[in-house]
Amino acid sequence: MYMSETGTEPRPLDQQLPDPVTASNVRHNPSLTELRDLASHQETTTEFGSPSFVSDIRSRSADRTKNAVDHEFTAADDALVEDAVELAGERELVCVDRLMGRHPEATFCCRLFVPVEHARLALGWANLFEPSDGREPDLYTVHLPDYEERAIRVLPETGFTAVLGTDYIGEAKKSFLRLFMFRIKQQGGLGLHAGSKHVRVRDEDGDLQNVGQAFMGLSATGKSTLTSHGCWLDDPEDASMRQDDVCALLPDGSVAGSEATGLFIKTIGLDEDEQPGLYRAATDDSAILENVAVDDDGTVHFEEDRYTTNSRAVVRRDELESADDEIDLDDIDQVFFITRNPLMPPVAKLRNDQAAAAFMLGESIETSAGDPSRAGESIRVVGTNPFIIGSEGEEGNIFHDLIDILDVDCYVINTGYLGEQSQDIGVTESVTILTEAARGTIEWTDDDRTGLTVPESVPELDIEDYYVPDHVEDYDEAIAELRAERQEYLAQFDDLRDDIVDAVY
Repeated sequence: MYMSETGTEPRPLDQQLPDPVTASNVRHNPSLTELRDLASHQETTTEFGSPSFVSDIRSRSADRTKNAVDHEFTAADDALVEDAVELAGERELVCVDRLMGRHPEATFCCRLFVPVEHARLALGWANLFEPSDGREPDLYTVHLPDYEERAIRVLPETGFTAVLGTDYIGEAKKSFLRLFMFRIKQQGGLGLHAGSKHVRVRDEDGDLQNVGQAFMGLSATGKSTLTSHGCWLDDPEDASMRQDDVCALLPDGSVAGSEATGLFIKTIGLDEDEQPGLYRAATDDSAILENVAVDDDGTVHFEEDRYTTNSRAVVRRDELESADDEIDLDDIDQVFFITRNPLMPPVAKLRNDQAAAAFMLGESIETSAGDPSRAGESIRVVGTNPFIIGSEGEEGNIFHDLIDILDVDCYVINTGYLGEQSQDIGVTESVTILTEAARGTIEWTDDDRTGLTVPESVPELDIEDYYVPDHVEDYDEAIAELRAERQEYLAQFDDLRDDIVDAVY
């Protein structure tokens, strides 16, 4: 595959792609204004002055995605990649270069090729990342929405992705973030599908301390809400979001961010009273809406699923009061695994082996971003990360080793309800828990019945009202069945160490 014209020597794939500086068929790094002009034929302008677009494909095509590490590519797969490269030399294209990340050990130059008639994809993607400084690209994506077959083919070692037959902007975004995480793992770290946050609070002695928090969860579990929440803190205390979606845990304990300019947020049900920061950003004229219900006169209906429940907006970080100017954390102190499992308490503190088990279990709910037909179902996704390349069991081992070396405290936090919806756990309760965990003011106890380390007291919260066995009929039988099911699930990962498998809770 990828031979020179003579057929005798392999040619690097990046050399087969057009040079955007010299190629006559490529418009290289047009401005955001120019990109919007090129996409104007598909735009409905909203009442806020922002562009809105509707795509044909409205979620990721996970079942049509293959990478050359975990899958043996067939001749048909090779042909798809070759087609993408060949068409990139023939089509009239927009080429945009952006930098993913700022950390000196975790910054990659990304190059996206998109047909001019689909410039809206480049417009949305370009708003997520900072402009390149002119360095040579590390990662490449050729995104051809009108290709006859829908397929995503990834060459991790080469740093190339072909996105074919889908016009969903999330595929362009994840084509690079997937490889960001792969490259970080090659460097001895671990890519995380997680939000990150910096919290400065007074500890129990009244001294100010800085706490780095990470939140692992799939879409629609409250990850963005918890990551972006200001925790009702007053100066000199404060809380600010560093990253919302993908970051990298590095061996030195720092957490590198990926997206420095924008966020790709869900908008279905976006409410000004409940999420004022995100609402203001999504209604600014700098936002780019995708598959949001917008009338011909520009009226926006965030509450309406006219096209999909996976409606989205690219919003600028600088329009979010909760977003920090920085995107990296100097140190990671706490990791929270977000679940909606009704047998889990509002929060439990985990041993390192339990935390690695929680990482592997990745218990969440399916969302419209993944598989709309299964939205709301309970699912398990290792690391709550659908974009892992390579052994999933090995990811669990790496996670365990990193948190052990770095002395990170890990927790499972339930943002749903207890039992048969007998007790809701709202944003107020969850944010209170996060804040007091950062302060170190939660009193913990080992509970024999649940087998977990749970709060004995939480300032400002009547935690005794949230004791799970009080809300679940036949709790002991239910939790025993859940543990057996979890252990059976973990046993399928051949590379996962036995002590992690045995640590199910």
